[in-house]
Amino acid sequence: MDYRQRIREVREDRDFTQKQIGAVINKSQQGYNHIEDGRSELKIDDLIKLCKFYNLGIEYLSGVSDIETKFYKDKKEKK
Repeated sequence: MDYRQRIREVREDRDFTQKQIGAVINKSQQGYNHIEDGRSELKIDDLIKLCKFYNLGIEYLSGVSDIETKFYKDKKEKK
């Protein structure tokens, strides 16, 4: 699955708007829409922010895997 399809699917399944998710990655609703529609690329830093926000593994959110995994948290972050 293409990462654009995956991030849209996850956003819609969790009932978030493009504006809300755009705020997570410091983009406007239009800027985020351009990512989902393929007019802009999702930067790796923004993908990581989305993984943390949704608590999903990068392999799943990027569309590389169809197995839904949780975001790996470093032991230092668990404090």
